[in-house]
Amino acid sequence: MSKPATIRDVAAAAGISIAVVSRVLNDGSGPVAPATRQRVMKAMEDLSYRPRTAARELKSGPTTTLGLLLADVTNPFFARLADSIVREARSRGVQVILMTTQEDARLEQDALDTLAARRVGGVIATPTSTNVDSWQRLIELGTNIVFVDRYVEGVPHADLVSIDNDRSAREATEHLLDLGHTRIGFISGPLSTTTGRARTEGHLATLAERGVATDPQLLRNIPFRGDQGADATGSLLSLPEPPTAIIVANTAQVAASVRRIRQSSVRVPEDLSLIVFDDNPWTELFTPSLTIMRQPTTLMAAHSVDLALQRIGDDSDPRSVVIEAEFVVRSSTRAVN
Repeated sequence: MSKPATIRDVAAAAGISIAVVSRVLNDGSGPVAPATRQRVMKAMEDLSYRPRTAARELKSGPTTTLGLLLADVTNPFFARLADSIVREARSRGVQVILMTTQEDARLEQDALDTLAARRVGGVIATPTSTNVDSWQRLIELGTNIVFVDRYVEGVPHADLVSIDNDRSAREATEHLLDLGHTRIGFISGPLSTTTGRARTEGHLATLAERGVATDPQLLRNIPFRGDQGADATGSLLSLPEPPTAIIVANTAQVAASVRRIRQSSVRVPEDLSLIVFDDNPWTELFTPSLTIMRQPTTLMAAHSVDLALQRIGDDSDPRSVVIEAEFVVRSSTRAVN
């Protein structure tokens, strides 16, 4: 595959200087003769030149500001991620503009418009599954996009940092199957998100590989915001044949799910084995201490900032960093009775 054309290629093809191409690309930044402008536009068309390349090449020096667009700062995982990203960026002399979407596509659209107007050097984001055109517009303006934890399909030029969601769900499911559990409740995020989809698919694939039939009644794909973890858990426990184990793979709903179990007469792990996707300190202090899938937020933050800053002037192919989550077995899982 040939390397994408650069602003230097356009200048050479048009027989003019890079500065003149810059003025054409940035209307109003200086006079350009009509004939010269026409030569530049033709060269860009002939070379299939992408404006996003120009925007990056025209940056003068390293960026001093990154946008951080998070889905929900009330989610403990995202709160820890934000703290780590800000700390990582500040250690490099980079400021961070923090915005939140509250899992609302309209709020995300407004935030993207604001960040585009601010012309930040890069945006690190946990996106909704929409607004493809707005993400593409940011990229074309020369903004480096790094999706964290989940991504938007249809935005091919963004980098990605995530845990291996499929593998994590598989590992949790395999642990319970090895303990003899076959009725496993699974609570995850919406299937409209890449995270919710990958974890659900990993869980179902593992059941199929081990010859365990899928019972749709045991699956709950619920929103990240709100308190639906309690309702999802309660509905699982109320089934005529309730699960002997539950995996809460929706990080935002862990506390609500655990609270609902504590309010019931169900004992953990005597009656119910429990695994949660979380790394809050309270999971170890809980009685019994909870078996968890720990998501390495500090490492995810470091890779995210690295990619956002390294992208300045770099038009190489998008990069994907997949980090292994750590499965920590504690006291909340045991062999089925």
